[in-house]
Amino acid sequence: MPKPNSRHPNFPIPSGPVLRAKGWRQEGLLRLLENVLSVGEDPDNLVVYAALGKAARNWAAHRQIVAALTTMDEDQTLLIQSGKPIGLFKTHAQAPLVIMANCNIVGQWAKAEVFYELEKKGLIAWGGLTAGAWQYIGSQGVIQGTYEIFMRIAEKRFGGDLRGRFILTAGLGGMGGSQPLAGRMAGAAILVVDIDPERARRRKDIGYLEEIAPDLDTALAMIDAAVKEKRPLSVGLVGNAADVYPEIVRRGIVPDIVTDQTSAHDLVYGYVPRTRTLAEVHDLRIANPALLMAESTASIVEHVNAMLAFQRAGAEVFDNGNLIRTQAKKGGVEHAFDIPIFTEAYLRPLFARAIGPFRWMALSGEPDDIRRIDDLVLEMFPGNNIVTNWIGLARQYVPFEGLPARIAWLGHGERTQLALAVNALVKSGELSGPVAFSRDHLDAGAMAHPNIMTENMKDGSDAIADWPLLDAMLLTASMADLVAIHSGGGGYAGYMTSAGVTLVADGTEAADARLSHALTNDTGLGVMRYADAGYDEARDEARQKGLAWFDLSKA
Repeated sequence: MPKPNSRHPNFPIPSGPVLRAKGWRQEGLLRLLENVLSVGEDPDNLVVYAALGKAARNWAAHRQIVAALTTMDEDQTLLIQSGKPIGLFKTHAQAPLVIMANCNIVGQWAKAEVFYELEKKGLIAWGGLTAGAWQYIGSQGVIQGTYEIFMRIAEKRFGGDLRGRFILTAGLGGMGGSQPLAGRMAGAAILVVDIDPERARRRKDIGYLEEIAPDLDTALAMIDAAVKEKRPLSVGLVGNAADVYPEIVRRGIVPDIVTDQTSAHDLVYGYVPRTRTLAEVHDLRIANPALLMAESTASIVEHVNAMLAFQRAGAEVFDNGNLIRTQAKKGGVEHAFDIPIFTEAYLRPLFARAIGPFRWMALSGEPDDIRRIDDLVLEMFPGNNIVTNWIGLARQYVPFEGLPARIAWLGHGERTQLALAVNALVKSGELSGPVAFSRDHLDAGAMAHPNIMTENMKDGSDAIADWPLLDAMLLTASMADLVAIHSGGGGYAGYMTSAGVTLVADGTEAADARLSHALTNDTGLGVMRYADAGYDEARDEARQKGLAWFDLSKA
C-alpha cells in the first residue's frame, strides 16, 4: 500500500510488495515516476522543480505512461518524446524498457522564446535533468553535491574547516533548498534568502532550515552570533536577493562564501524581479512575459554586481549552475564571468576520475533497506573518506523524502561493485525489495554545458555535445532499464545536453548483467571523456583501471 504524504496528500509515496506491473523492472520505473511527484514542488501541474521541470507533458500523457508501464512486457520498449508516450515497440528482454528524448530542439532554434512557443502549443516539455527522467529524490539528491562544494572551498581557503564562517546564498526551491542543511553540515553559519515565504516554511518543516528571521537585521545578528561561537546554523530570510545582497554590501559586511541558487535560468517562470510581488509575476507571465524578462534581467544585474563586490572584498564567490552569470552578462555586466563556475573551480579533479553523484532508491519504501545499504557502503569502501564521512552525516542530518534514498560520490568500478552487492542482498531476501540505481545528469560523460559542466575544458571542447549522446547510446547497448537524452528548456534552451540512466536491481542474474555493463561503461566513458580532453587525473585513472582508451596524442 502507498504511504501517506503529508506535504502532497494527493500524491502518496509508493511502497510495499504488491506489483501492479508485470515485473519489478516496470514496477520500479512506475514507482520512480510516482516518487518525483510525491517530492515535487508543484505536482498538481506535474512540475518537479526549477519552475518548469516536469515529470510528464500533461495529465493525459501521464495517464498513458502509467498504463504502458503497468501493461508492457519485458521485451517491449516505451518511447517518450518530451514527456509524451509515443508507443510501445517489440525489442527484447535485454533492451531498455524506456527510452526518452526530452526538450531537444535543433541548434539554430534552441532559444527560450522558441521553447515557450512550443510549450504553449503543447508540443514540448522540459524534463529538467532528473525530473522528466523520474530520477529526482528531493532536495537530498542535491545536498551532497552542495556539501562537497562547501568542503572543497574549506580545503582551498579555510584550512579544511568552515566553523566560524559565514555563507550567504539565495534560493529555497527544489534545488536550492539543499543549501541550508548542506551549509550547516559543513559547520558554517548560512543565510539563505528566498522571495517565497511558503518555500522557507516548507524547508523549516522538513528540517532543512533551522530558523526563519523576521528581517535582515535579525538574520545578520543571528549569523554573527553563530560565527563568533563557531556554531553551525541555518537561517532563512524572506526577501529578494537583488535587494538583500546590495544592502549587505552597503553595510560593509563581507561573507566568507557567496553564491546563489535562485531560478535565474528562467526569466519568466523562475526568477522574481525585485520590482514585483509574487502575485504580480504570476499575472505578468501571461500578460507581458517580455516585460517580465526585462525586469528580471535588470534585477539580476543588481544581484550579480553585489556578488562581484563581495568577490572584490575577499569573499569566495561562485556560480552554482543557474546561469545567473550568463543572464547578467546579457544585461551588461561586463565582468560577470569573473565569478567562477563550481565545477571547474572545485570538482573537476573528481569528475576527471568519473567520481560523481550516484544514487539509489529503496523501491520497497522501507527506510531499513537504505540503512542496510549504508552499512554495506561503509564495509566496502572504508578508505574512501568522502563516502564514509558523507554516510555518517547523512544518517544524522538528512531526512528521507518520498522513497527512502541515498546519494554518494562514487567513481569508476565503485558504482558497479556496490550495485552488484546490493543486487545480491535483494536476491537473498536481506532487503525488503528491489533497489533502483541512478545518478545526476551532472556526471563525467553525461553532460555538455559550456557554462556549467564543461566550462573552460583544457582542450576547448566545452560546447561539443557528442559525449552525452554517445553515453546514451552506449547505455542503451549496455541494457540499462531507462535511458534519457535531455536538453535545456525555458532559459536553459540551447545551453546544455545531458544523458540519464536508471537500473533496477531486482535480485536476478539478468540484473547483474545490466548493472555490470551499464554502470561500468557509463563511468568508463566519463574517464575517457576527460582523458581525451587532456586531464592527467583521467589518464591516470584509465591506466590504473585498464580502460581500453585510444590515446591519439601518442599516435
